[in-house]
Amino acid sequence: MQPHSIVVVSLHSPKERLWGELIDISHAGVTMRGIDLGSFDDFIIQVLHPEGDRIGLPTLFFPMVRIERIALDEARGSIPSMAEVFEKKVGRSLGEYLAQFI
Repeated sequence: MQPHSIVVVSLHSPKERLWGELIDISHAGVTMRGIDLGSFDDFIIQVLHPEGDRIGLPTLFFPMVRIERIALDEARGSIPSMAEVFEKKVGRSLGEYLAQFI
């Protein structure tokens, strides 16, 4: 996995799953710009219908002791990746969308 890959990070203690753009992986941990997987639909609604300023994704760091798994956000058969769902609904890729906040 390389920086700017779209990933799903599974954490433990407490159990969480996050989706977003990978910024860095090191021995210390993982840095990403992302949201809780359960907030994905709400995030798309906010992107499509902003009430005020556009929203980005928060930059988050998780120490390696919390990381359970990191998976690339990939399509599986006829099931699209979350990044593909985002692009279809929003009309541009997640990378293009996030570039406006740099």
